[in-house]
Amino acid sequence: MTASPPERTADGAAATANTPRGARVVRVLNPVLSAVGLAACLVCGLLYEPPTLWGLLPILLFAALVVLGMNMLPASVVSTVGGLLILMPGPGAMADIAVASLGNQVTLIGVIIMFGAAVGEVMRRTRVADVIVGGIVGLVGGRGPLVTAFAVMVACLALVASLGTLAGALAIAAPLVIPVAARLGYTRSATAAMMFIGGCAGLALAPFAGSNVAIMTAADAGYLEYLLYGALPLTAVSLAVGLPVVRWMQRRTEGTGDEYGEADMVQGTDRPDRRARAATALFSVVLAGSVVWAVVSGVGILFPLVALPVLGLLTGLVGGLGPVGTLRALGTGARSMIGMLVLFVLLAVLFVVLDSLQPFDVILELYGERLEGLGPFVFAIAIALLGWVGVPGATAAQVVLIDELFGGLASSIGIGVATWIIVLLFASKADTYGPFPNANMVGAMGMARSTNLKNVLITGWAVLIPVCAVYTLIMFIETR
Repeated sequence: MTASPPERTADGAAATANTPRGARVVRVLNPVLSAVGLAACLVCGLLYEPPTLWGLLPILLFAALVVLGMNMLPASVVSTVGGLLILMPGPGAMADIAVASLGNQVTLIGVIIMFGAAVGEVMRRTRVADVIVGGIVGLVGGRGPLVTAFAVMVACLALVASLGTLAGALAIAAPLVIPVAARLGYTRSATAAMMFIGGCAGLALAPFAGSNVAIMTAADAGYLEYLLYGALPLTAVSLAVGLPVVRWMQRRTEGTGDEYGEADMVQGTDRPDRRARAATALFSVVLAGSVVWAVVSGVGILFPLVALPVLGLLTGLVGGLGPVGTLRALGTGARSMIGMLVLFVLLAVLFVVLDSLQPFDVILELYGERLEGLGPFVFAIAIALLGWVGVPGATAAQVVLIDELFGGLASSIGIGVATWIIVLLFASKADTYGPFPNANMVGAMGMARSTNLKNVLITGWAVLIPVCAVYTLIMFIETR
């Protein structure tokens, strides 16, 4: 799972590109692979008509480019052009593809991600985020280290779930929770564990986070189904494991120089004003009402497109930004995700082209009986593991890619909604917890002012192992 501290980026560059040697390899291999891949797509377009198994070539090219370190945006450009070279649509067909892509659910997910970033910027400027964290941590003041550690995890969870992003949420939470943890004697590694566990659980719960919307869309499920089978098991295990892990991490790092200094124990005196508290109350009510309405009405993917702008406008106005300031905040947040929107538009074009090339129809015809012989449980485990270790990139794009590649096959062998939710959630989020260090870990570690990446990695594994057991049991039951 490729990320930018502490959230994934739209480019999805592989880790090898972060080293001088890796950068040189990327500069040489990616242009060559792009040229060879496009040439191969052109030859296939000249020789074969749909349906053709060669329609998988653009997806394979995309995966290879990203694994070798190319940013997801240029990789999607290359693979989309490759798909068009195989299909070779005329002017009229090209216009139909463009129209279909703009109305495609993949494009709508990109728009939702932009809207989510816009609301997050409003929350930051109105200090609604500060009130959320301060209120939760303040409720347990003086009740002991364990209760406070739990409150810190819940505060990070609530803030990330509200903003739908790990990056901005932990950056806001850190200066509020670090003085509390420091005064209680918690080490930097233990505090990083609290923030990492709570924040990652909150990201799974976020109703309007792009990756979660993508999972619900791909599985054709509502938020309630997504919670029951996907997010709630992860959250429950995270909170249950969290306190023992934090206590163990504290004992492991006490007396090692990992403690905070006296300066870290001092909390800023700048408190959110009455307007910030009023805006927080309104934000909480509107968000809760929106989620309830979405669950009851089952309105689907179009709901966030209405709810998020309304939520941002009302919060900004009540928070004192004024009409102009609110629009500016929304615009600033949205502009930060323009690259993500372009990525999803290109992916939408690619998937529309793939539908025309029909490679999956060929796969089902040739290998359908063998795939059915695997059984739903084994197939689900295999795809979840493939997504965990073999499909890099931004989480929402990763969900879309996995569903496009394997969703039809999963449905054909009898995998239900609940199991597919788990597969997509695990495939897109599991590598945040391991097996290797990643930028989400580095982000949480940095926010907590820790320098021990090994301890954050241990924290991730401590959550991942029981989560794997729980999800495996649920999938086993659901596929019987």
